[in-house]
Amino acid sequence: MDWAELTELTRGQEFMVERVRLTGSGIAVEGQFEPPQLAQLSPDDQVFVAAFVRAHGSIKEMERIFGVSYPTIKSRLNRISGRLDFVDVEPAPNRADVVDRLRRGEISAEQALAELEGPQ
Repeated sequence: MDWAELTELTRGQEFMVERVRLTGSGIAVEGQFEPPQLAQLSPDDQVFVAAFVRAHGSIKEMERIFGVSYPTIKSRLNRISGRLDFVDVEPAPNRADVVDRLRRGEISAEQALAELEGPQ
């Protein structure tokens, strides 16, 4: 069964993967694994996201590919983005790095505290 068939079978209901088999080695891992967020989108939305990536984020190109208007593309992007959690691309600083920078005089004590406390 491929991913599209599984997605069609579940009809948008949440599901948990309980077994994963590595095809090269035949090793199977059992447990409860939540599918990645993109895999939880509908097949149509998955195709849309893949097209958006291939179009390098060009809404003009998406208009051409799908034959729809700019507001339609934006609306669909907004709907899809609302279903996805965003990954923190700036993880919290490593405590040791902050202390090292403080010792070297690169930052003040106040800056070090602010970095260690994180966003308020």
